[in-house]
Amino acid sequence: MMSGISGDQRLYSYSAVLMGSPILLKLFSHDEALASRTFQLIKRYEDLFTVNRAHSEVMGINHAAGRHPVSVSRPVYQLIKCAKAASMVQESAFNLAIGPLVKLWRIGFNGHSVPAAADIAARLALTRPQDVILDDAAGSVFLAQPGMEIDLGAIAKGYIADRVRDDLQRQGVDAALINLGGNVHTLGAWSIGLKKPFAADNALVGSIDVVGQSVVTSGIYERYFEQDGRRWHHILDPRTGYPLDNELESVTIIADDSLDGDIWTTLVFGLGVEKGCAALRHREDIEAIFVTKNRDIILSSQRRFRFHLLDDSYRLTDCTA
Repeated sequence: MMSGISGDQRLYSYSAVLMGSPILLKLFSHDEALASRTFQLIKRYEDLFTVNRAHSEVMGINHAAGRHPVSVSRPVYQLIKCAKAASMVQESAFNLAIGPLVKLWRIGFNGHSVPAAADIAARLALTRPQDVILDDAAGSVFLAQPGMEIDLGAIAKGYIADRVRDDLQRQGVDAALINLGGNVHTLGAWSIGLKKPFAADNALVGSIDVVGQSVVTSGIYERYFEQDGRRWHHILDPRTGYPLDNELESVTIIADDSLDGDIWTTLVFGLGVEKGCAALRHREDIEAIFVTKNRDIILSSQRRFRFHLLDDSYRLTDCTA
């Protein structure tokens, strides 16, 4: 664990690497014990949810695919249930059963090569969310086909960020920021930078002022490789098996809960600007910032945040434009 101090307000930063990502905790008091407690909490949940090691509750489910149901702890069951519900939304770009495709493309990323169409089609057949069979009474999960794999990577960070927020509140903390590798959650008032796609790490297109909200950004610039003059990025479309291809470079969701941020960045990315705006009209609790390849920044609404444009090569509009 590393700590640092900055600014006049005596802001203390604590960092660690967990879930394969840098984790940052910012507090207005020097409290190594609280930071250590927070990182231990994150580690405990990581051990439940991860698919990046041989043993975890989620890996137990995957190993039993096509054979038998597996009973899991309550947090894992609740998260899987929530992920399945988001996956079953019509035309959803969110899919908890996308594991086999993720694995196939991960190989592609390592070798900088696009998988064969036949391999993608074979893996697509193993990604039907309705084949994730849940039993509320037993708290068990059964993957109906051999070779199926669930991957909670897209929402585990959001769930864990919410649990950290809850724990900090219970400890009486009223001002803090936690950044779980791109999932930012706040207690109190903060200004969060919005990254400029495909630019230097510190280049921002704008800043987002929030009070006690979660800010989650998903962008095609985060991981990609180039082949045949095309960029192939890591946000896969479960409907096609290929990376999502629309006008968007990033989507940021501002919401009370980081879990909603995780789900809605994926849903809205899949919908694109027009349909995404339409879907959010019915959700007062969830707001979005779209950054497009044409350098438009589109705000769904600004009920609970303020956006400041910092790069005048971008054009700021809203969903009604």
